Amino acid sequence: MKKIFFFIVIVTGIGTVNAQNRNKANDSSWKKMYRESYAKINDLVHTKLEVKFDYTKSWMYGKAWITLKPHFYSTDSLTLDAKGMDIKEVAIIKGNAKSVLKYNYNGLQLSIILDKVYKGGENYTIYIAYTSKPDELEVEGSAAITNAKGLYFVNPTGEDKDKPVQIWTQGETEANSVWMPTIDKPNQKSTEEIYMTVPAKYVTLSNGLLISQKKNSDDTRTDYWKMDLPHAPYLFFMAVGDFAIIKDSYKGKEVSYYVEKKEAPYARGVFGNTPEMIKFFSTKLGVDYPWQKYAQIVGRDYVSGAMENTTATLHQESAYQNARQLTDGNRWEETIAHELFHQWFGDLVTAESWSNLTVNESFANYSEYLWDEYKYGKDAADEHNLEDMQGYMQSGSEKKDLVRFRYADKEDVFDAVSYNKGGRILHMLRNYVGDDAFYKSLNNYLNTNKFKSGEAAQLRLAFEEVTGKDMNWFWNQWYFGSGHPKVDISYNYDASAGKVYVYIKQTQQGDKVFKLPVAIDLYTGKDKKRFNVWIENKADTFVFNQVSKPDLVNVDADKVLLWDKTDNKTAENFVFQYKQAPNYLDRKEALDFFNKKNMEELSLGIQDKYAGLRKLSIDRLALSKFAKDEKVVVAIESIAGIEKDKKTRAAALKFLAATKDRKYQSLYNKYVGDSSYSVAGAALEALSALEPARSYELAKKYSTDAKGALGEVVSTNLIANGTEADFDFIAAKYNEAPPSQEKIEMTDAFCDYLLKINDVAKLKKGIGYIMKFRGFIPEQYRSFTDPAFKVGLDKVAKAKPGEVAEYIKTVFK
Repeated sequence: MKKIFFFIVIVTGIGTVNAQNRNKANDSSWKKMYRESYAKINDLVHTKLEVKFDYTKSWMYGKAWITLKPHFYSTDSLTLDAKGMDIKEVAIIKGNAKSVLKYNYNGLQLSIILDKVYKGGENYTIYIAYTSKPDELEVEGSAAITNAKGLYFVNPTGEDKDKPVQIWTQGETEANSVWMPTIDKPNQKSTEEIYMTVPAKYVTLSNGLLISQKKNSDDTRTDYWKMDLPHAPYLFFMAVGDFAIIKDSYKGKEVSYYVEKKEAPYARGVFGNTPEMIKFFSTKLGVDYPWQKYAQIVGRDYVSGAMENTTATLHQESAYQNARQLTDGNRWEETIAHELFHQWFGDLVTAESWSNLTVNESFANYSEYLWDEYKYGKDAADEHNLEDMQGYMQSGSEKKDLVRFRYADKEDVFDAVSYNKGGRILHMLRNYVGDDAFYKSLNNYLNTNKFKSGEAAQLRLAFEEVTGKDMNWFWNQWYFGSGHPKVDISYNYDASAGKVYVYIKQTQQGDKVFKLPVAIDLYTGKDKKRFNVWIENKADTFVFNQVSKPDLVNVDADKVLLWDKTDNKTAENFVFQYKQAPNYLDRKEALDFFNKKNMEELSLGIQDKYAGLRKLSIDRLALSKFAKDEKVVVAIESIAGIEKDKKTRAAALKFLAATKDRKYQSLYNKYVGDSSYSVAGAALEALSALEPARSYELAKKYSTDAKGALGEVVSTNLIANGTEADFDFIAAKYNEAPPSQEKIEMTDAFCDYLLKINDVAKLKKGIGYIMKFRGFIPEQYRSFTDPAFKVGLDKVAKAKPGEVAEYIKTVFK
């Protein structure tokens, strides 16, 4: 699962929510609870379902045939997870005969007395008729998954003419048992058949292959989906809706994209690299894509970022992008890679318990780096690596182990430790053992545990078998330990002795000392010597023979370590590092230093080989004392004209706009119609600044096709200067904006705009969009975000007494 929740954590510094923050758990009793793997009394073998949907009631009528066997010990009973159902019948199937069984049901679990004692490994089949009522079940979600009712009816009666009618399911962590009786635990595996009866006008998607379709006399159709390879219950999936299906292939297997029909022209632009991704991951892992097909579908109102249902990944609607948005880069590509990699790590081999979530999510997180490195180069991957490391650093998670046997709720482990930190740990592991051993070890882990569950200890054994090294120290420190090193690095050169001294002091709180293999490069001119050393003490001193003072001592020369460092280099060292050291982070650290110290060398970055650092340098120069330096301005003029990267060109246009020099007006006119929303937005913003009286006119002119940065500029101008006639555009832009800290800030401006609206229906619609966004934020974060919503809505209520004010009281609680 690709998380979507860290925007609040990172920007506000709240820190990942723990048990003390949760509304339902204000005590610390969970700290004494060891979260062991679920006991396996019975094993799932096969699940057959027949389902039909009631769109009026948001119910599902189901029949289930579940084949199981005692895991080892004989048993005469069975407990199934079945949340919020009406149970109609429970029976044992013997051939063509069906015998009713006694059972107890508490609304969450179904306890069944079997017809006899079954021995270990002896199959039996249970039949259950039931009704699933997901909207009538009170459940809590998490920071990663904002709701957990399993089965979702989207606009089921079609009342909202702007939204399609859809059904989709979301199983992780243990929510599929809302719509199918099962043993809803990650260490279970089952093959699957699903017969879905739906209105004939809709298409369906599920795991495995579509075997047949049967037209019925009542204008419905029954689709038969079959998955003949075992997978975990939380990965079972169904979707129904009016989707276009765009098809690609990989080695004869269907690779397909299910999108709303209006999005069909752009589907390959968003998802089209999937076959290449499958080939890349298959080759790297030495394990070819193991399933029958791979489909991806985009669902409305989805409660998370994306979900790796086996052979059928579900994405939220932020995946949709048109051709102009894609010109600025596919913002969803790393998510696509993340979910695809789960088909190996999470689906083929599944975490045996939520405590071991790292063997699912840390790998999926790191796949984003692997894909970026392959497709877009090491600088792009290293930039992403830094962003994810910073996400962990800012999450306040230093006291959490990666493998976590104690937690308040299983949802709590879907955090910056399991994702961001785990991915960075794999990056260090890859560097330590080397690429060949890293991928061979992953191959060993996958082949040893395929179609079964796995845990961190099994991953360690796979690495030890391949490398011949004892890896306990690494696992104990990084998988079964918490925190990260904080270091202070200083240097000295003794000319008389011809020796370089490197002092590394670990400054993190407490007695814990990290053991770190580290590469140190010594540069003298263009000559470089590498020394591989081990940091093992609170304070280490490393001494190297060197006949002349080095121009640079580069600690962690490969820039792979997960640590917080203070590096006491000189300005001259950083200038040399920028020019000679090869990595993205080498250059980024130098540019950070130049920016902090207001050094003119910051302008070196505008000629960097990587667009991300060129853009960063332009943005920083715009805020620096060098913003009016003639050489800098001339250089950025050139970039605005010739830069190929759209976001960097946009940054250059913004830089020039700040000069308020009318000589650039022709340049802005040239680019205001650019295919890139970023470039067009920067140009429009510049034109509006030159002619403030025309800002509303310009915003209206370009509002017919305005998304991304252009949409933000248009929306800002229309919100400030717009009239009630602009409501549909402004409200749509607010509604379409992705969840972010910026959208929280945008809410206040949107409320200011609503003060101009007199139509009650429009006011309610706008307020509804605000509440929709608020509903997207997990409850445990709302104490931090609600004040912003309250300020804006209070203004509207005060200005619009009566029906609108009462409506706000009703919806904002």
